[in-house]
Amino acid sequence: MTAITKYDRLEATGLWRASPDKQRVDVVVCIGDATLQIKDMRDQALTHWSLAAIERANPGKRPALFHPEGDTTETLEIAADEDEMIRAIEKLRKAVERARPRKGRLRGILTVALLATGAAAAAFLLPDAIVDQALKVVPPVKRAEIGNSLLTHMQRSTGIPCSSATATQALVDLTQRMTTDEGPNYLAVMRAGVKDAIHIPGGVILLSRTMVEDYESPDVLAGYIIAEQTRRADRDPLRHVLESAGTLATLRLLTTSRLPEGTLETHAKQLLTEAPTPVDITPMLARFEAQGIPSSPYGYALDVTGERTLELIEGDPLAGVATTPVLPDASWVRLQTICEG
Repeated sequence: MTAITKYDRLEATGLWRASPDKQRVDVVVCIGDATLQIKDMRDQALTHWSLAAIERANPGKRPALFHPEGDTTETLEIAADEDEMIRAIEKLRKAVERARPRKGRLRGILTVALLATGAAAAAFLLPDAIVDQALKVVPPVKRAEIGNSLLTHMQRSTGIPCSSATATQALVDLTQRMTTDEGPNYLAVMRAGVKDAIHIPGGVILLSRTMVEDYESPDVLAGYIIAEQTRRADRDPLRHVLESAGTLATLRLLTTSRLPEGTLETHAKQLLTEAPTPVDITPMLARFEAQGIPSSPYGYALDVTGERTLELIEGDPLAGVATTPVLPDASWVRLQTICEG
């Protein structure tokens, strides 16, 4: 988004509150490539918000009060004298809004898709055709909104993502380490409810706190992330949402650019309870090799005997090869405490 580059060096001070029961903290706010970065006064990252999912609680008033879309418990207050930052955030929010699909445009696309579908085959082909069409026209901004809404519903079971002043920077470093050319990853460590790892639309991967607390090496955590990246490449997470939602809900997305909240709530529960889909070993091993991470630690984490995961262990593309650590030891130790705050 060209609107972002104008503000990529803009900084301002503000007051950040992680939740209503926490004290407000003096922070520095800056605009990144796709996120609003919030750091403490020692330049340590506290959290980052997707620019595509920021809402203002008090439009037109000062000081300006912002929060992530769908979560009013976490807030960022920017003083009235930080006018340039407030105007920059508002301009980016308007740019995101303009990028969202409009009803008339989507309705026209839907009409063409419907006319192209033969009446005789409609009962069998129409649902898949509508899902395929939705996947073509739904923009990244809307995918991020759907993912954010799912995360909001899931937080009733998982709690809010873990964060701490000392550990969040390590999570940011891990996020950058595990991001591929396919698109960004946004990693979140959840307090409860997530068994291992789950991916949702918008590039978000949710991780169980046990992934960071129970293992001596970050290689295992990296393995779970790579497994989710492989699943995501094999099946678009938005397709999973739409196929679960059904044809009428998908039609509503195409005609109004929104999914029913009840549909999203149901899918959020489904994601937390369903078994992960099997992963094709060959492309997953290729990802381990491309990212310079051994696969055998992940194989032994899945099965300590190694009997059920021989392909991951014996097929480790980096067996016996010196590799760069996923995270420095000090960063990994800090990350392991991210849910203690």
